Amino acid sequence: MNFNKRLNLFRKKITKFVFVNNSKLSFSREKKLHTPNTIPKILLIRPNQRLGNQLLITPLLQEVLTVFPNAKIDLFLKGQIGKTVFQNYKEIDTIIALPLLPFEDLVNYIQCFRALRKKKYDLIVNTVSYSSSGTIATKIARSRFKIYGRTNSKDFPHYEDYLHNGKRPVYDFWDGLKSFGIETNSTEIPKLDIKLDVSEIEEGKQKLMEIVNNEKNTICIFTFATNEKMYSKDWWFDCYCHLKETFKEYNIIEILPFENVSQIDFIAPSFYSTNIREIAALIANTSLFIGADSGIMHLSCATNTTTIGLFTVTKHTLYQPFSNKNFGIDTNNTKMEEIIKLIQQVL
Repeated sequence: MNFNKRLNLFRKKITKFVFVNNSKLSFSREKKLHTPNTIPKILLIRPNQRLGNQLLITPLLQEVLTVFPNAKIDLFLKGQIGKTVFQNYKEIDTIIALPLLPFEDLVNYIQCFRALRKKKYDLIVNTVSYSSSGTIATKIARSRFKIYGRTNSKDFPHYEDYLHNGKRPVYDFWDGLKSFGIETNSTEIPKLDIKLDVSEIEEGKQKLMEIVNNEKNTICIFTFATNEKMYSKDWWFDCYCHLKETFKEYNIIEILPFENVSQIDFIAPSFYSTNIREIAALIANTSLFIGADSGIMHLSCATNTTTIGLFTVTKHTLYQPFSNKNFGIDTNNTKMEEIIKLIQQVL
């Protein structure tokens, strides 16, 4: 283990010991959270650099704007990808982004936390209770109303899907508002949404047409994933052959990862881009996305395209696509023939 990793583990242990809130949704009744004549200033905290994890806070962001439609939102993130993910959310005022490697850019790391103290917020929501940086940020930032999220499994409310990483922050937000004396009529979790605009979707349509050159509907597959989440070439070749045989009336294309590799050795027409909004816009013009648990799977969920997530090591109950016809498949217990039948049902 290198020096940076050891320092990071030590930082997390210290944070857990000193800062972690006792699984409560912290609140104060010293004043009202919101009156009609004020514009609430709200801070959402998710200091993680992964594409999927940042997209998973878009349901919370939308719900906050439903409850407080005039709010100005700040985001406390990590890395620079958030500027691209949230660029069409006009309600976002400031994005504070931690450096990817804190101990190699310590000055910037400290400045990000100092920036939290410059503004006083009406409400702060820490979206992941077990994040050490998130917990520190929630403690440091100024607001009488803070939602830390729950850390103790005994305190999980009786939501059947509470543990899902895209839904839990919304449930905590609802429960926090009740603690503050605010009732909402919300009962449905918003979908992930990267907010593509009309011009982006039209450009995606043109790029798709350049690949398929026909008017047929399109299925897109994403064969890459990180580490143990990636399926073998044999698995993907088998899947691709079944798709070609069963869905002859569809185009089948492959979305390529940043690494520009393919688990089916590039035998399908493919699309490559390093721009996540371009990728999302192309996917938005297809009928179905199939891929392992990854940031691109969540990116597909953030469009209106039906998304099927494949899970073998991570729990699908925590990360599976939801809303619309989206769902996840635990492939450890599902044969290829059954997967094809599930695809037929949604198409």
